[in-house]
Amino acid sequence: MTRLTGRALRLTVYIGEDDTWHHKPLYTEIVHRAHTAGLAGASVFRGIEGFGASSRIHTCRLLSLSEDLPVAVVVVDTEERVRAFLPQLDELVTEGLVTLDECEVIRYVGRTGEPNEAGETDAKGKKSL
Repeated sequence: MTRLTGRALRLTVYIGEDDTWHHKPLYTEIVHRAHTAGLAGASVFRGIEGFGASSRIHTCRLLSLSEDLPVAVVVVDTEERVRAFLPQLDELVTEGLVTLDECEVIRYVGRTGEPNEAGETDAKGKKSL
């Protein structure tokens, strides 16, 4: 199980829901590459409204024709690992915004039932023997 605590780097990639890479959603390709690269984790968040460099507002309101909603892919890992992943984003992201933020991880526990270094257990409260 991967353990990550202390200083970390948060990578956020802001793209459109309709952005693709080889006929697949771009956010899917980013998540799969982050997984292959062994990063601690990645999550995709779909926005309900937003705009970017084009200044065109994208919204999910019923009467709107826009379907290309904003999407944020968030990855957190050590600075070294996140920075090593950046060249892959150069290849994938032709339109969008990529940001890096320093952050502090205070707890990162998988669902394996194993306690972390502090002796804490998984989300179901189980502790390995």
